[in-house]
Amino acid sequence: MKKISVFLVLVCWCFSSLAQTVTDSIQYLDEVVLSDTKLRAYTSGVKVRVLNDSVLANNAQSLTGLLAFNSNLYFKENGYGMVSSPSFRGTNASQTAVIWNGININSQLTGQTDFNTINVNNFSDVTVRSGGGSVQYGSGAIGGSIHLNNKLLFENHFENKFQVSFGSFNTKQTSFNSSYGSNEISINAGVSYINSDNDYKYLGTNKVNENGQYNNVNFNFNLGYFVSNKDVLKMYHQTFIGDRHFSGTVSTPSKSGYEDENYRTMLEWSRIANKYTSKLKVASLQEQFRYFENKEKSNYSFGKVNTYLVNYNLNLKVSNKLQFKTVLDYNKYKGSGSSFGSPEREAFSATLLMNHKATNKIVYNLNVRKDFTSGFTSPFVFAVDAGYTVNKFYEVKLNASKNYRVPTFNDLYWNPGGNLNLVPESSYQVDLGHQFTHKHFNVKLNSYYINTSDLIQWQPNTSGIWSPKNVAKVNSYGAELEFETRFHFKAHHFNITSHYSYTVSENIETKKQLIYVPFYKANLAVAYSCKKFSVYYQYLYNGNVFTTTDNLRGRFYSLEAYAVSNIGFNYSVLKTKKQQLKAGVLIKNIYNKNYQNVAFRPMPNRNFNIQLYYQF
Repeated sequence: MKKISVFLVLVCWCFSSLAQTVTDSIQYLDEVVLSDTKLRAYTSGVKVRVLNDSVLANNAQSLTGLLAFNSNLYFKENGYGMVSSPSFRGTNASQTAVIWNGININSQLTGQTDFNTINVNNFSDVTVRSGGGSVQYGSGAIGGSIHLNNKLLFENHFENKFQVSFGSFNTKQTSFNSSYGSNEISINAGVSYINSDNDYKYLGTNKVNENGQYNNVNFNFNLGYFVSNKDVLKMYHQTFIGDRHFSGTVSTPSKSGYEDENYRTMLEWSRIANKYTSKLKVASLQEQFRYFENKEKSNYSFGKVNTYLVNYNLNLKVSNKLQFKTVLDYNKYKGSGSSFGSPEREAFSATLLMNHKATNKIVYNLNVRKDFTSGFTSPFVFAVDAGYTVNKFYEVKLNASKNYRVPTFNDLYWNPGGNLNLVPESSYQVDLGHQFTHKHFNVKLNSYYINTSDLIQWQPNTSGIWSPKNVAKVNSYGAELEFETRFHFKAHHFNITSHYSYTVSENIETKKQLIYVPFYKANLAVAYSCKKFSVYYQYLYNGNVFTTTDNLRGRFYSLEAYAVSNIGFNYSVLKTKKQQLKAGVLIKNIYNKNYQNVAFRPMPNRNFNIQLYYQF
């Protein structure tokens, strides 16, 4: 398989070299600065939301907080700062793909990404792509995908940003980001560190969150260089090193500790021509952990996976209305661990995308993909989407796709309990969207349906050992509403954003709602600024959820609904063209709400955070 993959990459590279023509690279900077061009060019009928600028700044501590208050995603956390898992349109965490600069970084061990290990300070933007995306992004993109993007800006600039904060529970955070660029080179780097005792009170009791301490450091370095007017070399790197004590429940204390590290490096060569753009990516990813059942002792379990990736894509522009993209992707995974041995896996995929502007009002995309994975017969997947602009105020979007998820190393090889007979999960989904755009507001209304087969679930066997099985078929359907308005008069600026979702996710056989999937979720973010002063308010409502499978829809909920609110204030002490010094305070859970989003694991009481931000 490896020889076949390398051969196909070389063939396509030779083809692109023969077809090259000279052009001014400046015309294609939009293709160069964003590594994941599929996210922009081949999503005409897909709901996409980009979060950047002040939204990232107001939610800088974690990716969980950013998306919980600014998207339709639902999160469950094993206590604040602990493992955080999303539910996207009723799917589980392993069915949500996380994409770093165009490549899938979901864990090969658990199949998911812990959203509390992602610091948003080091990214240019975070993009939420709703609906199935397995054709473009591979295994796990069933409910949707989250995109972490680092943009390289090729123009003269030199900017630095420094932020420091201190808050409740002895929480300290520091970050520094720097960006430099010219017409030929672009560099940005960032480092952030957070440390917290995390010993908040359990409201309604005389207990505190014991053994909840955590600290982590994130480092990003990204570089782009124009070798010629048609060749660009880029490098992306990210390091995460974390050390957490896993807090227990209200009734059961914990002494456990968890150390995890992630290293990601990607090299990219882009060749830009008049009719095509080609990109060759080579990446190395490493994830590893050590788990201490008792952190005071030296005994621990461990796991490690090295991923090696080669990706080649060629975008051919036939005309101003028609373009094609081919993607060849090869991955090799090498694992080792105390509970699953030393498994290996190879995977190769071939993808074809087509974008056609049929008329001035109709744009559609056709996408197909075939995977070849060692040990599995991976499904053939497809996607189709279209956008129809009725008028300047109203647009209709429609997309449908087949998606899949391959079993993880833990699913297959965990000892005891791994199951080598598992087959990939597969799903079909359809999404109908309506978008209303006005100079003062934007409204998106989406309805969707997802049918998932061969869902992998861990269940206890007759011996009491937990083991995964392809047991369930699930129907998920619902509706999402998104509203945003921006307006101002004189020096007064307002920004209001709100999301609402209704979600049904049922096991087809039992007719019962899946656990930790609320029927209702809503949020609201209001921001106001005037000259040097700004204030923002955040509101989050999560509906009732079941925590066990023996539920009866509409009755006997395990966790009651809750609403939590935050408020923040900022004041610009200094504001010139070259410098800005801003001080702020953020108060979370301002009404001191006693709430849980995982059973028996309370979330923090009212707490504050003081911030100092300097840009120069």
